[in-house]
Amino acid sequence: MQLKIMPKKKRLSAGRVPLILFLCQMISALDVPLDSKLLEDLVQPPTIIQQSPKDYIIDPRENIVIQCEAKGKPPPSFSWTRNGTHFDIDKDPLVTMKTGSGTLVINIMSEGKAETYEGVYQCTARNERGAAISNNIVVRPSRSPLWTKEKLEPITLRSGQSLVLPCRPPIGLPPAIIFWMDNSFQRLPQSERVSQGLNGDLYFSNVLPEDSREDYICYARFNHTQTIQQKQPISVKVILAKSNRERPPTFLTPEGNASNKEELRGNVLSLECIAEGLPTPIIYWIKEDGTLPINRTFYRNFQKTLQIIQVSEADSGKYQCIAKNALGVIHHTISVTVKAAPYWIMAPQNLVLSPGEDGALICRANGNPKPRISWLSNGVPIEIAPDDPSRKISGDTIIFSSVQERSSAVYQCNASNEYGYLLGNAFVNVLAEPPRILTSANTLYQVIANRPALLDCAFFGSPLPTIEWFKGTKGSALREDTYVLHENGTLEIPVAQKDSTGTYTCVARNKLGMAKNEVHLEIKDPTRIIKQPEYAVVQRGSTVSFECKVKHDHTLIPTVIWLKDNGELPSDGRFTIDKDHLVVADVSDNDGGTYTCVANTTLDNVSASAVLSVVAPTPTPAPIYDVPNPPFDLELTDQLDKSVQLSWTPGDDNNSPITKFIIEYEDAMHEAGLWRHQTEVPGTQTTAQLKLSPYVNYSFRVMAENSLGRSLPSEASEQYLTKAAEPDKNPMTVEGLGSEPDNLVITWQPLNGFESNGPGLQYKVSWRQKDGDDEWTSVVVANVSKYIVSGTPTFVPYLIKVQALNDVGFAPEPAVVMGHSGEDLPMVAPGNVHVTVVNSTLAEVHWDPVPLKSVRGHLQGYRIYYWTDQNSSKRNRRHIEKKILTFQGSKTHGMLPGLEPFSHYTLNIRVINGKGEGPASPDRVFHTPEGVPSAPSSLKIVNPTLDSLTLEWDPPSHPNGILTEYTLKYQPINSTHELGPLVDLKIPANKTRWTLKNLNFSTRYKFYFYAQTSAGSGSQITEEAVTTVDEGKMVNPRISKLTVAAAETYANISWEYEGPEHVNFYVEYGVAGSKEEWRKEIVNGSRSFFGLKGLMPGTAYKVRVGAEGDSGFVSSEDVFETGPAMASRQVDIATQGWFIGLMCAVALLILILLIVCFIRRNKGGKYPVKEKEDAHADPEIQPMKEDDGTFGEYSDAEDHKPLKKGSRTPSDRTVKKEDSDDSLVDYGEGVNGQFNEDGSFIGQYSGKKEKEPAEGNESSEAPSPVNAMNSFV
Repeated sequence: MQLKIMPKKKRLSAGRVPLILFLCQMISALDVPLDSKLLEDLVQPPTIIQQSPKDYIIDPRENIVIQCEAKGKPPPSFSWTRNGTHFDIDKDPLVTMKTGSGTLVINIMSEGKAETYEGVYQCTARNERGAAISNNIVVRPSRSPLWTKEKLEPITLRSGQSLVLPCRPPIGLPPAIIFWMDNSFQRLPQSERVSQGLNGDLYFSNVLPEDSREDYICYARFNHTQTIQQKQPISVKVILAKSNRERPPTFLTPEGNASNKEELRGNVLSLECIAEGLPTPIIYWIKEDGTLPINRTFYRNFQKTLQIIQVSEADSGKYQCIAKNALGVIHHTISVTVKAAPYWIMAPQNLVLSPGEDGALICRANGNPKPRISWLSNGVPIEIAPDDPSRKISGDTIIFSSVQERSSAVYQCNASNEYGYLLGNAFVNVLAEPPRILTSANTLYQVIANRPALLDCAFFGSPLPTIEWFKGTKGSALREDTYVLHENGTLEIPVAQKDSTGTYTCVARNKLGMAKNEVHLEIKDPTRIIKQPEYAVVQRGSTVSFECKVKHDHTLIPTVIWLKDNGELPSDGRFTIDKDHLVVADVSDNDGGTYTCVANTTLDNVSASAVLSVVAPTPTPAPIYDVPNPPFDLELTDQLDKSVQLSWTPGDDNNSPITKFIIEYEDAMHEAGLWRHQTEVPGTQTTAQLKLSPYVNYSFRVMAENSLGRSLPSEASEQYLTKAAEPDKNPMTVEGLGSEPDNLVITWQPLNGFESNGPGLQYKVSWRQKDGDDEWTSVVVANVSKYIVSGTPTFVPYLIKVQALNDVGFAPEPAVVMGHSGEDLPMVAPGNVHVTVVNSTLAEVHWDPVPLKSVRGHLQGYRIYYWTDQNSSKRNRRHIEKKILTFQGSKTHGMLPGLEPFSHYTLNIRVINGKGEGPASPDRVFHTPEGVPSAPSSLKIVNPTLDSLTLEWDPPSHPNGILTEYTLKYQPINSTHELGPLVDLKIPANKTRWTLKNLNFSTRYKFYFYAQTSAGSGSQITEEAVTTVDEGKMVNPRISKLTVAAAETYANISWEYEGPEHVNFYVEYGVAGSKEEWRKEIVNGSRSFFGLKGLMPGTAYKVRVGAEGDSGFVSSEDVFETGPAMASRQVDIATQGWFIGLMCAVALLILILLIVCFIRRNKGGKYPVKEKEDAHADPEIQPMKEDDGTFGEYSDAEDHKPLKKGSRTPSDRTVKKEDSDDSLVDYGEGVNGQFNEDGSFIGQYSGKKEKEPAEGNESSEAPSPVNAMNSFV
């Protein structure tokens, strides 16, 4: 029976083999593919495949590209119209058309303006079968106009009033995106009280004092040209009202109680209501004559904007917004009308017909208002197109009858109304073509058993071919009750079975011919999880294991992954995957969840999951979770020869259900005290039927298991002795090997007592020669594991068998195995040994095999002994180190690697068997050629001078030949580790010392040194060395002019430096006179100033500056004193360090002076700091005057002077730390401290008498970010 074409199935799964869709029906035929499998002369009318959008907005700064791509056979030619007339691109040097394409490129970047090329463009693609046309492409350049200059008056109003800040952006193309920001380019915060409307205005339902600001700026962003324009800033000042009167809501937009809104189908409908009032109103939305669509409705702008996406005619109606606050409610009704530009109900489809066939083109569209349908033929209105007697127009349908080849053409359907138009191209292609099958021949399909199988048969032909499928070479057409044939030719086997495997043939026929193709189907076993992970409850801190055992088709390779809660496992070392198990150690609460095992193959995947519950140790009153208590009351019933029933009573499960019981047994007769596993039963059972073996004295015990573990064993049951029987198995691992050349040792693994099945266990051992006619020789031996047969010939094959028996009878007939009698040493040495030297370290050895009979045993291989003859005269030849290399099996050649170059070698070969080695072959001598040497043993540089270095070295430890010369390469290295030019020098091989002259002084050099033989260069050795310094040209590094400016808790250090560049400075300081270690601070970069912070007020410090690196020089020390911390500028002299030291020095000599000082101290005598400093004046540590940014005298009058305008120094003489340790404030006081162009600090310690006013500092502010933005415009 022929299988009929069925309608296309809707139930095809995504995982099936993709189908090649060819719809060859009379009315709805698809495009003819330009496939290499079709004939070269298969023609096709043009089809537009890519074009620019109807409304095409271009960037005026870039070239204009208007796309038009089409396909057809033969390839189509292209032409254009502009504003309805022919556009001759050859006359415009700026316009070019891409090769093989209709795409226009208008080069306006070199010259010309975009405005010149505004207009309506249309592309025509034409070949001998017809002409297709594109949409009308309206080309317009984008525009981003500037804001009109206007003077905006400041706005002043009282708190609680409403406010609207107008934006009124310039009209651009496309329209701009509006947003409000301040002059710091920060978006202004919006809320239910303050929000931006759809028109860009900023609405305030009521204003607050914090709304006052001078920089309300409206920005317009034109994305097409990537520019942003800004409106002049608006200044708003809100005056706090004494009392804010509350008021009911009033709409700021829209005005009145009702308004209308029109929107096009498919667009986003946006409705807006913004209300003012005090308190701030809340907005609600309803639809008066229906409900709002749930999945398409969104609220924006704090409920003030209602948006409905993908709007349709059903969304027309009245929408009401409600504004409400505590004082009232108002409503506004918006009547929405949804219009529609034309949209397709049925777009015209390409039609492929054979001569004499009938067909139709259908073009159906809808819209609001109803669109008008008009037809064109090859781009010409059908009313004036050439007449075709086979064509009849009936509204939205063109009917074709008895078409001929001249009926081929491209038809255009135009559906238009006042809101737009649709243009659809569809060709009628009249072809007479025999069937062609496009699916690759002998395609192999692999499908999992019991799943659908889809076998492709993509075809083409005109008239439309019929498709038949056959299985096998001589099978009949497949029947439709078992198979399904889709209209695209695909054969579907709904449920593929193992017997579906085979070769299938697809046959396509029409009146012009026939084509066929074979494909192959293989059915694979499904992947299954035969051991799934199980639910687990574990205690925190314990370990849990999940098992996932997979069975799969042997030809597929599965990949198993584990998931936690459908995501990846945590990247934690506690999770380990080992074959079929996932193990989680040290379980925590976060490890709880669902664990899934997923097994994937190329054809299918399966998964299984289990839940892990983590339980925590609970307080004493809570239930105790533990392993079960042991079962008890074990009882044996139904006692038979080979079975017995065991029953028991479960113990307490300790709040975790028992999942299974484990039964073990003891054989008191054969293995007393050893318990073995018998079986397991589910936790719901309390009885088990046990299978028993003969002649065993059984005792049983039971253990219970829950999710937390296994219980202790129960008490043993009563003993039960089963009756004896003959053995039911024979010994395993039977072997026959000779230990001597004249014996055969037969060994086996004896049965254990449990397997003996009765008393008197013995073995019947039988043997005979394999290749002889002898009868079996047998002997019965006691319960042993070995028997030796003596007097056998050397290495002869024997047949052996061992049978168990006891007092009851024999075991079944045993299997026969083959063994050999004992081996002897081989008798013959390998012959015809010859050596081929491959290179300096590798040689290949060949030999003839020995006769197998001379081996007298199992041939295990050949063993080569080889050794070098170098220096053999200097040592006893008996102590020559020989190397051994063994080649397994019957090989007759092998490679000797790792030889020493330039050496003399000797070798011989022996054959080996299980007994040992045979005689050695005659020695063969061979020589290895020279190789490259190893690196020189050492390289050192001695006697460095101003312009020379001397190199000394030891020759290579392994010259591997005769040294021909040495190569020395060297190059200088500068202070930044950059390498200079490389110098190459050849040195005779007999030298071990070389002096390099005319080098640069104080320069580091890198040396590369290696030896050479005739075989090439060896490994190199490297070294570095430095020439000595030219004392006459060396600059002695020096740090001088160390200056300190101290405040109360910090000090600024500066210095001058002379010496090499690229040094890093550090500052060390400590309390003067103290034995504590110096404290060290690293200076950032190579600056010549640093700020010390965190000093103690009123303390003398010592300081010095040094440099990191090879120089290691340090400046002279200096001493400074920080300012006092007391509010009064007088201090207690007894607290001064110099005074205490003086008193201690003269204490023993002048007792009276000590008493006077002690009395004076108790009276609290105060001394001005100025007097003390005048008495011990030091120009290095003079205090700075306040007028010039330094610290002045500590007089009372100075203490109470107000700070001058512009000063940044607080009255307590502390300097506030700002953002960085290296800020200007840290290195100098006042606004005069600044940096020069080279980064040096200026004015830090200058002695100006009066401060100059800081220019612009009082009114300076950050520049507007708009300027930065406009730089991109």
